[in-house]
Amino acid sequence: MDYDDDDDEDTLEQEEATQQIEKSDSDEDIICVVESAPVIEKDKTQPESYETDLEIEDSEKTFTTGQEDLYLEACKLVGVIPVSYFIRNMEETHMNLNHHGLGPKGTKAIAIALVSNTTITRLELEDNWILEEGVLALMQMLHENYYIQELNVSHNHLGSGGAKIITDFLLENTSSLWSIQLAGNNFKDDTAEMFRNALVSNYRIKELDLSHNSFSEKGGEQLGYMLVLNEGLQTLNLGWNQLHSRGAVAVCYSLRVNVTLKTLDLSWNGFGNEGAQVLGEVLKINSTLSYLDISSNHLNNDGANSLSNGLELNETLRILKNVLVTEGFVKQLNGVFSVHPELDVLYGEVIGTISKRVILPSALKLIRTYVVSQNATIFEFFKTIDHLGMTKMPVAEFRKALTVQKKVPLNRIQIRELIKKLDPYETGTVDYSVFEEQPKSQ
Repeated sequence: MDYDDDDDEDTLEQEEATQQIEKSDSDEDIICVVESAPVIEKDKTQPESYETDLEIEDSEKTFTTGQEDLYLEACKLVGVIPVSYFIRNMEETHMNLNHHGLGPKGTKAIAIALVSNTTITRLELEDNWILEEGVLALMQMLHENYYIQELNVSHNHLGSGGAKIITDFLLENTSSLWSIQLAGNNFKDDTAEMFRNALVSNYRIKELDLSHNSFSEKGGEQLGYMLVLNEGLQTLNLGWNQLHSRGAVAVCYSLRVNVTLKTLDLSWNGFGNEGAQVLGEVLKINSTLSYLDISSNHLNNDGANSLSNGLELNETLRILKNVLVTEGFVKQLNGVFSVHPELDVLYGEVIGTISKRVILPSALKLIRTYVVSQNATIFEFFKTIDHLGMTKMPVAEFRKALTVQKKVPLNRIQIRELIKKLDPYETGTVDYSVFEEQPKSQ
C-alpha cells in the first residue's frame, strides 16, 4: 500500500537550556505550568454505552499485530490512505497531526492504532474535520488507552453532538487525561450544562480550553456554577466567547470560592464594568489565582479602578494582562507595585495620553556595566538576589528580587524583557546558571 507523502512535517527541536541568550522582541507573558496527572491503572469494567467498535478482527489482534501493521490494516478497514507522518512518529511521546485533513474516517484509523499504543502521551488533532464520528472513535480509544494525557481536538466542527460525547466520557472520571483543548468547536449555551455536569465531580482534568466558542449569558452561568464546585481545574481558557453581564459576573463570582484555579483567560468577551467590578471584589479574597487575562473587555475608568482596589489586597496574582487603562489607574498601580513587587500588569494604551516611543537600555546591559565596575560577574550578581542560591528562581520571586534590589535600578519593562530571555519557553522558572561560566571580562 502506498503512503501519502504529501503530509507536511514541521519538526521543532527545543534548544538546550544553556544556549546563548538571544534578543527577543515578542511580548509573550510568563504562564504557570501545571503538573501532569499520573497514569492510572486501567479499569477493566466499561459501561455498555462505550462498547467499542475499534477492533480489527478479534480481541487479541491489537496485542499480536505490530503498531504499523495494525494502522495499515485499520486504514484498509475504514477506506483511507495511511498518513506517513503518523507511521514515522508513532513511537514518539508527542504526536502532532494538526491540519492533516484526516476527516472522521482517518481519525478512526488513528484511534484503532492507538488502542494499544503505550508511548504517545500528547495527541494533537486540531483542524481535521473529525466531526462527531471522529471524536466518538477517540473517546472509545481512550477507554482502552491509559497513556494519553493531553488531547487537542480544537477547531473540528464538533458541535453539541461532539460536546455530548466528550462530556459523557469526562463524567466517568477514569482516564489519565488531564489536559483537553476544545477551542473553536461551535459550542453554544446548550452545551455549557453538559460541561457543568461533567466537570462538577471530575478532578482529573487540570487544563481546559473552551476559547473561540459561543458561550454567552446562560453558558457563563453554567460554567460559573461548575467552577464553584470543581476541585481539579488549574487552567481555564474562556477567551473569545460572548460572556457579557450575567455570564461574566457568574464566572467572576465563582472565584470567591474556587480554590484550585491558577490561570484564567477571559479575554475578548466584552464583559465591561459590571464584570470588572465583581472581579475587583473577588481579587480581594481569592488566594489561588496567579494569572488573569482580561484584555479587550471594554473597561472604562470605573472598571479599572475596581480592579486596582482588588489588586491592593490580593497576595497571589502575578500576571494581569493587557488592560486598557487611564492615567489615574497607572498612578494607582504604582502604589500597588510598591506593596506587591512580584505582580506584573501588562496594559495597552493609556487613555487620554499621546504615546511616545522611548528606547530603554536592556537590563542585561545595565547589569553588565555594573558588574564590570565591581570586578564581578553577572552570575555573581544574580546570586546576591537569590536567597536560596539554587541558580533557579520562580518568575514571580525573580521579578520581586530585581524590583527591590538597589544596585541596578530597573523598571518593570526592563525586568519583563529580561525574564523573557531567561525563560524563553515560559516554564515559570528563571535559570541564570547560563552565566556561570562567563569570565569577569564579559
